[in-house]
Amino acid sequence: MLSLPEYTRVLHHRFAADGYLPLPALVPPEVLPLLDGEVRRLRKLAVRRDFAMECTDRSPRHMTTLGGHVIARESELITRLYSDEHLLGLLGRIAGIQAVPVSDPLERHVINSLHQQGDTHGAHTDDYPLALVLFTEAPADPADGGLLEYVAHTVDLNALQTDTARRAHHRPGDGYLLRSDTTAHRVTPLCRPGLRRTVLNFAYTTPDRQRAVTPTAFHLY
Repeated sequence: MLSLPEYTRVLHHRFAADGYLPLPALVPPEVLPLLDGEVRRLRKLAVRRDFAMECTDRSPRHMTTLGGHVIARESELITRLYSDEHLLGLLGRIAGIQAVPVSDPLERHVINSLHQQGDTHGAHTDDYPLALVLFTEAPADPADGGLLEYVAHTVDLNALQTDTARRAHHRPGDGYLLRSDTTAHRVTPLCRPGLRRTVLNFAYTTPDRQRAVTPTAFHLY
């Protein structure tokens, strides 16, 4: 269903160096309408979250989300895609770890949607080492916001305010792999009304890291 690249050591070395690996057109054009339709259907069950947090990461979250427990109950398509053995094997080889599904159904796959001016997924790192992000909607112009902003090999969120921060623009159907526990990252705010950025976020971990240390309210939701 996904257009996965062939593994090469170049992919491994690039991911190790950058903490980020772009996967353009990961969702093929003929599959994107199917996945987009499924996400739109599920999005009707999503909940608006508006956090201006001062405790854990001092970073706002303004977004609409749907947790993995609902997705698991409502979508055979997404749960099957998440658990694909070929996908897991490839991600593990690229990252140089034994990648396995997250046991907590709430955390393993999430729909995140930014759809109002100013919506943002603020600066954070994740509890689990790998995040595979699939885009079903994204602003066409990088100037409109919704960009991934990241700094590899640091959990210091202040690094995102320095010139070491990098930005990446993605289109519908694109994906990326992030070393999300050791890469400070955020999504920049949408700059005007009428824009949407909707993603599926697949979290993967290793057999010995199945417990989240960050309370859910301050993590993805």
